[in-house]
Amino acid sequence: MRLTRGERIASGINNVLLGLLGLLALVPFVHVLAQSFSSHRAITSGLVSLWPVDFSFEAYARVLSQADFIQAFQVSVLRTVVGTLFNVVITSLLAYPLSKTYLKGRSVVMFLIVFSMMFGGGMIPTFLVVKATGLLDTFWAYIIPGAVSAFNVIIIKNFFQSVPAELEESAKIDGGSNLGILFRIVIPLSMPAISTITLFHAVGHWNAFFDTVLYVTNRDLFPLQVYLRELIMFNQSGIDNNSGYSANMDSTLLAMESLKAAALIASTVPILVVYPFLQKYFVKGLMLGSVKG
Repeated sequence: MRLTRGERIASGINNVLLGLLGLLALVPFVHVLAQSFSSHRAITSGLVSLWPVDFSFEAYARVLSQADFIQAFQVSVLRTVVGTLFNVVITSLLAYPLSKTYLKGRSVVMFLIVFSMMFGGGMIPTFLVVKATGLLDTFWAYIIPGAVSAFNVIIIKNFFQSVPAELEESAKIDGGSNLGILFRIVIPLSMPAISTITLFHAVGHWNAFFDTVLYVTNRDLFPLQVYLRELIMFNQSGIDNNSGYSANMDSTLLAMESLKAAALIASTVPILVVYPFLQKYFVKGLMLGSVKG
């Protein structure tokens, strides 16, 4: 369909505005990236904007040599992989039966799921539940309390309902079990929605730190975001005897602004690397339910 002159002009203006907004969103990231390759003197003197000054890899070398950083990085990677896999599997197992309109009690379960989206127990009751179940100071405190997202269950349920029922009936005639049909037919056909919630869960796990503050005191279980939080707070308030970093890090290193920037970049890049592999499914997954028929 050929566009009119007015539509072409409007499209051009729209592209320019969106491009400018995209560049504005990248400016803070580029600024931190430039700081990570600059000297401490250049940063504190205000000489670094969008290009490194006194280019050096020293900050990255020192960050990657810190035992605390490596430990926190490993915890974050493990949490992201295990947590995302757990989230997606549990969500799929819950959404699949709810996608069957003939299932007895389905409406009651759906009501409880939607109800949980609007009303929650709150921080203290959740903490008491985690404590009562023995999850405090364990890795599973990161995984189990947030295992199911009501919103994602509804999204996946709607996508499962769009899978032709004839495919499942054919599989049942061939002797396929419910789990076999789910993992061999329904989930492969629902990859746009599965990939979308996988990305959401992965980003959520990678960026999470508040549940660590609430449920975990064992420093060996601290994820990367808590490491960055304490690193930044250290630079703002000086040595904190309770932080643990004064004993494990050279105070001269902690004073370096470039060290903070390098740690931020090192913690951001891994999750950015994941996005291109899911991008082809992402837009289709977000458009789920917007167009019918």
